[in-house]
Amino acid sequence: MALIDKVKTAIFEQFDGEATGHDWHHINRVVNLSKHIQSKEGGDANTIELAAFLHDISDHKFNGGKLDEGGKVAHALLLELGCDKETADNVKYIVDNVSYKGANTKTEMNSLEGRIVQDADRLDAIGAIGIARTFAYGGNKNHPIYDPNLGSEIHDSFEEYANSETSTINHFYEKLLLLKDRLNTETAKKIGLHRHQYMEQFLDEFYGEWNFKSS
Repeated sequence: MALIDKVKTAIFEQFDGEATGHDWHHINRVVNLSKHIQSKEGGDANTIELAAFLHDISDHKFNGGKLDEGGKVAHALLLELGCDKETADNVKYIVDNVSYKGANTKTEMNSLEGRIVQDADRLDAIGAIGIARTFAYGGNKNHPIYDPNLGSEIHDSFEEYANSETSTINHFYEKLLLLKDRLNTETAKKIGLHRHQYMEQFLDEFYGEWNFKSS
């Protein structure tokens, strides 16, 4: 069995049925988006596909906040499955740096392959599916849908971002609406613009219904 197929099987078994929006279907969409962006932008297709499949493994949102755990787990799995060390090292770097860490926190990503996987992951966080995933995650974490008395925050550090008590609607302002301007590639930016506009339309509808008053 090829390495890609071994990784795909391992990830499917781990993430199938996950209920926060970080499930197998999310991972598969990130893989497909990454492959599309790579076809336009270049980069090593094998590294990109492996990193896309592994980008959420032992993610900080689910492992107690350990930022560097995902890369270690991905690296160990790849070596166990017969991957060469250079590719495993490159994937580890991408997995460790792919995540959004707060509005005022820069995300290091020094390879084209990493920027492509990061773009694909961010594209799946916005638009119609992004909206659905956001509410799935918020419900799983017992966040209120919206609280007019709970303002959004522009976080200065990963710790602030990871530990904030927020509402799902606030998450649009703390992350989702910021992603359009944090996409790396021209291919992703074109896709992201439409998805960003759709989220703005959704929020307009949401506030209209929230503030509805009978005439």
